[in-house]
Amino acid sequence: MPRSVNSVASRARRKKILKQAKGYFGRRKNVYTVAKNAVEKGMLYSYRDRKNNKRNFRGLWIQRINAGARQYGMSYSQFMGKVKANNIELNRKVLADLAMNNPDAFKAVVDKVK
Repeated sequence: MPRSVNSVASRARRKKILKQAKGYFGRRKNVYTVAKNAVEKGMLYSYRDRKNNKRNFRGLWIQRINAGARQYGMSYSQFMGKVKANNIELNRKVLADLAMNNPDAFKAVVDKVK
């Protein structure tokens, strides 16, 4: 029986990897074996950093809330403790946005919890 090679699928697989490697430098963009390694590593980084992105944004929100709360003589932890105690259902993302873009509304929240 003759050897059957599915070169159409093989070529498509290689093209898919090389297309993902578009924009890479040197042999990483046009040599399949090098590109495959680079793309796989890039995929790992993108998976990891989707998680890290959430972590980084939470840290940014905390810094912004802390800066806003300290203008009114409270630390971040005191402020968040009082927010939870007063059953204010605003998350950190919203509080940080208020502290930065709408100081009057943030002041109203601070006055409510004091």
